[in-house]
Amino acid sequence: MRGMSERRTRVYDRDHVRDFFAARAADWDRRFPDDGPAFAAAVAVMGLRPGDRVLDAGCGTGRALPALREAVGPTGVVLGVDLTEAMLREAVRSGRDRDGALLLADAAAPPLRAASLDAVFAAGLVAHLPAPGRDLAALGRAVRPGGVLALFHPVGRAALAARQGRELTANDLRALPNLRPLLAAAGWRLTAYVDEPSRFLALAVREAVPEGPDALY
Repeated sequence: MRGMSERRTRVYDRDHVRDFFAARAADWDRRFPDDGPAFAAAVAVMGLRPGDRVLDAGCGTGRALPALREAVGPTGVVLGVDLTEAMLREAVRSGRDRDGALLLADAAAPPLRAASLDAVFAAGLVAHLPAPGRDLAALGRAVRPGGVLALFHPVGRAALAARQGRELTANDLRALPNLRPLLAAAGWRLTAYVDEPSRFLALAVREAVPEGPDALY
C-alpha cells in the first residue's frame, strides 16, 4: 500500500509541475531576461572539460545549454531533459536545441545508462521533486563516481522567498543544515555552498554508492 501511495503522489506532483510550467512557458524568458550571465557563471565553476557528458535536469527553456556546450566543446555531449513539452518548444524556438539534444522525460529519472554522465546541472529542480532524497539518488545513478552535481538558482533563497511571497523558514530544503545530509544520504558529497542575493549554488560530488540490499535507495 505504501508503494501505491508514493506512486500516486508522484503522478500528481508530475502533473502539477507540468501544468504550472506549461502555463508560463511562452513568457518565461521574457520574465527573467537578465539571468543568462548567472547561468554561465554557475556552469563555469563546475569544472567541466572538453568531451564531458552533461545533463541539464529540468532544463526548461534551455538557458544553461549554451554555457554547457561551450564548456564541453564540440566533442562533448549536452542533454536537456524536462517534463514540460511547452518549455522544450520554447527552447527550440530560441535555437538552444543547437547546443544540446532535448528530451521530454522526468528529470529525476532520466532514461540513461548507469554512470553514463560526468555532470548534472539542475536549476530550480530540487524544490519540485516529489521525494527529494529518493529522486536525487535516482538522478545520481546516471553519474559516474566523482561526477559533479550543481544545484542552482539565479537568486538566493531569501530573494526567491520574497519573490514568491512566502516566509523563509528553517525547514527550507535548500538551507545548508538540511541540504548537506539530504545529499549525503542520496550519495552526493557537498563541496561548495553559496547563498547570496544574486545566486544560490550548491556543488556536490558523486560518491561510490553500494549496490544491493544495503543501499539506501
